[in-house]
Amino acid sequence: MLVDLDPTDLELLKLLQKDATLTNKEMAFKLNKSIATIHERIKKLKEQGYIKRIVAILDKKKINRSLIAFSQVLLKEHTAATLIQFENEVSKFPEVMECYQMTGAFDFILRIATVDMDTYHLFLRNQLATLQNISTVQSFFVLSETKSETAYPL
Repeated sequence: MLVDLDPTDLELLKLLQKDATLTNKEMAFKLNKSIATIHERIKKLKEQGYIKRIVAILDKKKINRSLIAFSQVLLKEHTAATLIQFENEVSKFPEVMECYQMTGAFDFILRIATVDMDTYHLFLRNQLATLQNISTVQSFFVLSETKSETAYPL
C-alpha cells in the first residue's frame, strides 16, 4: 500500500497527523514544494483513502467525559446477521467511541466515554444491556493515561 506513496506524500501524511491545521502554504514551505503541488497531493491522498477525515482531538476532561471504560462483550450467537446487528446497534450510542470485533474469549471490545461511574452504570443498564444477543459484558476502567497517540508511524 505504501508503495504508491513517494517521500513527499509520506512527509505530508506525517505533517498532517501531527497538526492538521497547517495551511498548504506552511506545508509547502516545510517540504520545499509549491502550494499547488501540496494542494493536489492532499486531494489525491483523500481520494485514494489515505486521509479518511480531518478532526480536532478534544481534551476529555474539559468536555466532562473523563471516565473511560474498555468493555469486552460476548454474544450468545455468532451468525453473520447477529454480528452485524450488534455492530449497527452499538454504533448508535454516542458513549461508544470505538468498537472492534476481536479474537479470543470475547467478541467485541468497546471504548466507552462517560461523565462518571453513575453515568456509565446507567448506560450499561439502560442501553448496552438492552441489546439482544448479549451474553456477558466485562468492563475495565482507565485509572491514568500514559500514552495516547493518533499518528501512525510511517
